[in-house]
Amino acid sequence: MEKEMKFKCIALINFLVLQCLAILGVSKGFDFFYFVEQWPGSYCDSDKFSCCYPTTGKPAADFSIHGLWPNYRNGSYPQNCDPNNPFNESEIADLISSMRRNWPSLACPSSSGESFWSHEWEKHGTCSESLLDQHSYFQTALTLRQQTNILQSLKSVGIIPDGGSYSLANIKDAIKNGTGYTPWIECNEDSSGNSQLYQVYLCVDSSGSNLIECPVFSKGKCVSEMEFPTF
Repeated sequence: MEKEMKFKCIALINFLVLQCLAILGVSKGFDFFYFVEQWPGSYCDSDKFSCCYPTTGKPAADFSIHGLWPNYRNGSYPQNCDPNNPFNESEIADLISSMRRNWPSLACPSSSGESFWSHEWEKHGTCSESLLDQHSYFQTALTLRQQTNILQSLKSVGIIPDGGSYSLANIKDAIKNGTGYTPWIECNEDSSGNSQLYQVYLCVDSSGSNLIECPVFSKGKCVSEMEFPTF
């Protein structure tokens, strides 16, 4: 009986140690964020995605938030860090109006955005929860959206969403001049196979407070010229 009790105590201690290590892992589980914005015209003009406007109506013709993603300097990233902390819309009730404007879902079937936000929080946001609770996580992304203003940076040098073709170098230079930091550009293809401006990645320090130069860029590359489709 004494040996059995001793074995159970040791097992309990080991379990508690593992739980503590898991919590520490969540707390220190990333080096920086990717802040990702997407052009809705490129999302909708692609065979890769089915495009449905939100139930609240067609979004503005502007870049919108895709996500705020914790990442490691080696190019990998944590995900789904805390299944015990699901998305709770009531925690961001005061942000909903701004979320629907700046973080709409274009996925089908049409929705008001909650499933998209839930996915982003549970896959990515939980990996920064020791620093940013749900409200702070979404508020941080909204603040970054206002701070970066990608479309204005492009328009200021004559790069407009008119279906025309623009150089990758000029797009990157315009965004760097507007934000102060080098972006990474992701392209996709339209239904005719033409490369088009799809997403813009900027990097943010692990506090979510400051843009930084990216320690590492995402994989893939764009061609030297791409279309900027209308929306």
